[in-house]
Amino acid sequence: MSSPAIPVGGVARPGGLRGLVTRVFRRETPARAQGAVLVRDRWRMSTEARFLVIITAALLAFGVATLYSASAGVAMAAGRPSWHFLLRQLTGVAVGFVAFVILAKFDAERWKQLAWPLMGLTIVLLLLTVLPFTRSIAPPINGSRRFLLGGSLQPSELGKLALVVWTAMLIVKKGGEEGLRRLSKGMLPFLVILGVLNVLVAAEPDLSVALFYTIVMGIMLYSAGARIGHFVAVGIAGVPLLWREIMEKEYVLRRLLGFAAGAADSADRVNHQLQQSLIAVGSGGLFGVGFGQGRQQFGFLPLPYNDFIGSNIGEEWGFVGMAGLILAFTAWGYLGFRMAKLARTPFQQLVAIGLTVTMLITAFLHIGVVIGLLPTTGLTLPFISYGRSNVVLSLVMTGILVNIGSTKERVIGDAATDPFAASR
Repeated sequence: MSSPAIPVGGVARPGGLRGLVTRVFRRETPARAQGAVLVRDRWRMSTEARFLVIITAALLAFGVATLYSASAGVAMAAGRPSWHFLLRQLTGVAVGFVAFVILAKFDAERWKQLAWPLMGLTIVLLLLTVLPFTRSIAPPINGSRRFLLGGSLQPSELGKLALVVWTAMLIVKKGGEEGLRRLSKGMLPFLVILGVLNVLVAAEPDLSVALFYTIVMGIMLYSAGARIGHFVAVGIAGVPLLWREIMEKEYVLRRLLGFAAGAADSADRVNHQLQQSLIAVGSGGLFGVGFGQGRQQFGFLPLPYNDFIGSNIGEEWGFVGMAGLILAFTAWGYLGFRMAKLARTPFQQLVAIGLTVTMLITAFLHIGVVIGLLPTTGLTLPFISYGRSNVVLSLVMTGILVNIGSTKERVIGDAATDPFAASR
């Protein structure tokens, strides 16, 4: 017997079914025993959402295999099993998968109420990474304090989600384009929060993430109708501050100068990663040297499983592998923007734009660095680079986008609440 599915759009529900829904959710066994009709709500994925899940699964599977290849030699050189980094990454994948399943069925509109708590939590966690008396829980790793809980939690990754959700919430609260026309009342609150986040991540230090936050918020504000003149004014005011930070942090200046001179001509140790990355990508040729046959991860390229995992892909999979990776992220971004266009509310549209931009900028900046088009930034490759915060956040963002690209339906009968199931 067919089970009709009634779209409810995630907004209002027909009042006549309220009693039945309440009884079903409370699992009232006597009503079922008497033959009462079961009523359930479910989220039905759009075509775009289903393709997004497929691409995400492919990237994740490819990432797990690539991570093992890139990290096995490093792990054994440190006296650990070859699967050490892989096992740790799989714990992040498991947590991220659970989060994805939950958030794919969690109404994305409710993130509006979570914007301030999420931003507050992010600021508190960032403070814990930089305060002098918190060194015991945020010890320096590779010269910077970016992690908590022994490297398991990176607050700046959570900040990417918090920035998108909070910015979308405040844009909608201000009424969109009309509320952004004035610099003082319209743009100032955004600049204050952005300034707080940038100061905290710059103190870790992590100027790449500070610049990343600025770009993402700028794109979201521009898409909401902010004036170009405001961006010019803020940019002019921000250049001296950025230049001072660059001059105070010698390694940043050396990276920029080395990149400008050309990695092959720079003898600066700071650009050693870039030099070795170009060797790796160049030796891959058209089809690569073969999976697991790369040499750069055996002590030549620092952090081959993290900041420069794209180099491993270029070496082992060649131009074809890199091109496939670029096409996969391009498709991911296209689907994200498609779901933004079809979003149920202005808030969800802005969140979808912000999440898609976050994913695309992170991925393409990483790829640009490993092939020598951009200076070294330290941004990881979503779904692929080692880091549990990275993989969990990537799956969380995907889950939110899937919900934005889904339609809420009311199913009458015994049909299972399968998000992949078509209406019957």
